[in-house]
Amino acid sequence: MSATAHAQHITDDLRQWLRAQLAAGCRAEDVLAAMRSSGWADAAALQALQQIQQETGQPVLLPPSGPVPEPAIGDGVTVIDVAGHPVRVLLAMKLPRVVLFGGLLSDAECDALIEESRPRLARSETVVNTTGGSEVNAARTSDGMFFGRGESPLIQRIEQRIATLLNWPVAWGEGLQVLHYRPGAEYRPHHDYFDPKHSGTAAVLARGGQRVGTLVMYLNTPERGGATTFPDVALEVAAIKGNAVFFSYDRAHASTRTLHGGGPVVAGEKWVATKWLREREFT
Repeated sequence: MSATAHAQHITDDLRQWLRAQLAAGCRAEDVLAAMRSSGWADAAALQALQQIQQETGQPVLLPPSGPVPEPAIGDGVTVIDVAGHPVRVLLAMKLPRVVLFGGLLSDAECDALIEESRPRLARSETVVNTTGGSEVNAARTSDGMFFGRGESPLIQRIEQRIATLLNWPVAWGEGLQVLHYRPGAEYRPHHDYFDPKHSGTAAVLARGGQRVGTLVMYLNTPERGGATTFPDVALEVAAIKGNAVFFSYDRAHASTRTLHGGGPVVAGEKWVATKWLREREFT
């Protein structure tokens, strides 16, 4: 078995080899290691192995887990002091890892973020497609924009607060994104990690590795609707001005149960600021 950089696809020979290895009782981890040593990229090797496991009814080997951002909320902590700014812990779940923070942003900070973003709003185009580029996604009906990391004193202050709260370096985060949803607008359920099966994922990962955490900050309170939903666990988080919901995912796989969406805005409007965190420095 061998692989080259220009031929990372599942051939009949590879399928036969994988079936033979698994039938012989080889551990999936050892088969994956052999593929890597023969030149296979992790994502392609794992995809090939998982397909054969599914076809043969064997337990599917999950992608390896990795470190994730994590707030210091052990021992029943209910308030975290972040450089003199108190942040309340309103809810915490282990699977999925979800933490709801109260008062992460002040009313003045929420208003300032909205006003600084208004001149640069455009139809949201931040969904990564299969080639690694961005495209308008019909699942997202909002206007949005990105701030550059550290672009202004306001952005610097918020980014540092997030880094301290989640114990994750500022440089390991993408630029802050602001989204504006009008009545009827929504973002249908999706995962935030980059799908290893897409051909463009390798180019995206080169800029800072996989996404490992998401923080959604609510900049206003819609009149009705607009909750952040987690369908796998039947959880809905109301959009309350100044609050924020954080969730992490230690592997690019649905087993993290981090499928989530933005429910339709029934009345009024909804403004959110989103921070995505990477596994290493984002450039």
